[in-house]
Amino acid sequence: MRVGLQLGYDDPAFWVGLAEEAERCGFHSVWTSEAYGSDAVSPLAWVGSRTTSIRLGTAIMQMPARSPATTAATVATLDLLSGGRVLLGLGTSGPQVAEGWHGQAWGKPLTRTREYVDIVRTILRREEPLEHHGVHYDIPYSGSDATGLGKPLKLIVHPPRADVPIYLAAIGPKNVALAAEIADGWLPIFFSPERFSQTHLPMLEEGFAKRGGRPEGWDLAAHVPIVFSDDVSAARDFLKPLLALYVGGMGAKGQNFYNRLAQRYGYADAAATIQEHYLAGRKNDAIAAVPDALVDEVSLVGDRDRIADRLAAFRESGVTTLVLQARQPEALRLVADLV
Repeated sequence: MRVGLQLGYDDPAFWVGLAEEAERCGFHSVWTSEAYGSDAVSPLAWVGSRTTSIRLGTAIMQMPARSPATTAATVATLDLLSGGRVLLGLGTSGPQVAEGWHGQAWGKPLTRTREYVDIVRTILRREEPLEHHGVHYDIPYSGSDATGLGKPLKLIVHPPRADVPIYLAAIGPKNVALAAEIADGWLPIFFSPERFSQTHLPMLEEGFAKRGGRPEGWDLAAHVPIVFSDDVSAARDFLKPLLALYVGGMGAKGQNFYNRLAQRYGYADAAATIQEHYLAGRKNDAIAAVPDALVDEVSLVGDRDRIADRLAAFRESGVTTLVLQARQPEALRLVADLV
């Protein structure tokens, strides 16, 4: 099982320093993300300029934020600058961000994802000029208001790899199956090794069946928060605001993917309570409603022995890259020693 590091949104100087520490510890990859603040690409380019070998992943670049052509050009540029170290993680985000921030219709996310990945791969292969006419993307544009001057184009630069690995961040069953069908890896958040075989594995197997089996090297890259401490209760309390935010506040009532995930994990009552408090502005009550057991399932909290036990559970479940959400340099060194 390889180890990666997920960077946060705040304090870029701190996170770049932590990425450098991850490379010194022998980590496989470092990952950046975006919501509706700092973007995923700028910090990753900065990290790439300060490191030499660690792989550079986006977890995720939001599809509503960029055309597929812009994403492909960005990946090609970063791959050239970094010597072929880029891992492209993509995600649809949710209706709240797609429509409320990017001004893009939520539409049909499965169809959008399939088209998006196909276009990016076509561009990076450079075998032919780009032409795609689908539900979401019409390239060259041929609408009634088109000038008629658009023509198929080919990427000017020659990226070092035509097969940059593409990962999908997915939570819902159909999206998880799609990740297995068309992507090179899956980026699950709040991954429970104990429940994986019931909640997600059947969907992955469905997707693999459509492509003739699981490809060699296909990567299950689970994002896992970690707090290294002798005080387990304090470590849990440090992570509860994060879970409360996602389960309670990331989306509207009835349209929150993380809330549904907590329900599938068996925490339906707690998920409803967390969301009720969060949406009513009672964030402290929402945090207090996060069960200790849920924190324990989806994170690494506690001392060395406790974290070692949980690492074994993630490894045995089939995780191939463990992407740590960490702030502590000592936590990185601990996991590097344990794996």
